[in-house]
Amino acid sequence: MANAKVIQAKQETVEVVTAKLRESATTVVADYRGLTVAQITELRKQLREAGIEFQVLKNTLLRRATAAAELTELDQALTGPTAIAFSTEDAVAPAKILNDFAKKNDALKLKGGVLEGRVVSAEEVKALAELPSREGLLSMLLSVLQAPVRNFALAVKAVAEKEEQSA
Repeated sequence: MANAKVIQAKQETVEVVTAKLRESATTVVADYRGLTVAQITELRKQLREAGIEFQVLKNTLLRRATAAAELTELDQALTGPTAIAFSTEDAVAPAKILNDFAKKNDALKLKGGVLEGRVVSAEEVKALAELPSREGLLSMLLSVLQAPVRNFALAVKAVAEKEEQSA
């Protein structure tokens, strides 16, 4: 009887994780071995404040979930202790938070992840984390769009000043 309950609980966990893998904008897999309880608590706090779910799961359950979600390429990252962060809203936030935390705490290692349904390596997760924020990208775009208008205005002003001087 107890065995059936345990199996049922594991099946439910696999179903929930499968749904999260399919629905999340970004999923990041990390090795937390060597972090203290205080460090993990701080990391969980940072992730929770950003609306990111962070779980420690058994690799066998994760492999079943990746098979059900058709993301078996992620299985190569599922070795050793594994923690997984799911974000349904912000695609960059989990990578940025975990990467920043890993820079301060050498014990945390990024293993890989899933970005909008595509399995990515640890290097790609780090590259995603290094991208500027959405606001930063928008300000860069705005300055690029303003440059031609500003240059045109300066040219018109220079022509007007030259004609004033000659008149």
